[in-house]
Formats: sequence, C-alpha cells, structure tokens
Amino acid sequence: MPDTQNDILVLGIGNLLMNDEGVGIHVVTRLEKEGGIRGADLMDGGTGGFHLLGFIQSYKTIIIVDASLDDHPPGHVRVLQPRYARDFPKQLSAHEIGLKDLIDSAILLGNMPQLHLIAISVNDFQDMGMELSPVVEQAIPEAIRCVRNLVNQRAFQAS
Repeated sequence: MPDTQNDILVLGIGNLLMNDEGVGIHVVTRLEKEGGIRGADLMDGGTGGFHLLGFIQSYKTIIIVDASLDDHPPGHVRVLQPRYARDFPKQLSAHEIGLKDLIDSAILLGNMPQLHLIAISVNDFQDMGMELSPVVEQAIPEAIRCVRNLVNQRAFQAS
C-alpha cells in the first residue's frame, strides 16, 4: 500500500501525447506549480490502469480529473459523483475501459473511497500532439477551482 500523507488524492488522468485528452494531467501539473493543495496529494495517473488500484484504495477520497467526450461544448467543466463505473460519462477519454475497470475492481474488493470526477469536455481524442486547444486550456482554472472546493469541503466535513 502506498505511503500517503493525506486522506485525499487528486488524480489527473490522460495521455499527454493526444492533445486535449491529457487535460487531467495538465490540471495536476498546474496545481503542482502553484504549490499543491493543503490536505491533498497530487498524482499524474497517466492513462489509468490497474497499477493505480493500491493508490485508490489507500485514500478516503479520490478526485479524478479527466477529459470527457460528451454532449457539452469543449471546455465545459462539471463535477460528478459516480458510485459505479456505469455512472461515468459514456466517453470518458480514450482510456475509458481501463479507468472504469479500475473502479469496478476497487468496488469488488470492498474498499472504494468517496469518488469525485471533474470531467472536462473535449471535442475529440484523435489528434496527436502535446498542446491543449485554447478552449480546453481556458477550462483549467475552473477545473482547479472545482478541485480546491472539493478538497476544502472534504476537509471541513472531516473536522
């Protein structure tokens, strides 16, 4: 089990080589540059996968930041509280199967933390490159506000 300092993990998911698909990692990187968030650990989760299962199970609260291909305009930020993999957006980034399988595994093992998903709508996942589109780049401050609000709420509830 990973050595954790806090009860909350902010997990950025994405592929930096696929432009907007890497927005979750860009959010975590920006938070790190700002000095982090008191009360939360930050992690670049890459494209998800079962190697993250131990991390997910070692925290009381997980805040996942990821790209979502949905009916909202690119750059739209929303906060969801999925309880099961089926509660995630239908097209949650290009790696959706791995992340949803990871959540299902944590549920099956009986050690599922409180889960929040900050979904940032994108146009597509097909473009290769390392730059975010301007509209998705402009959504990062809103996503960071959402992360900070969730961390503050969880910290207030714990006290």
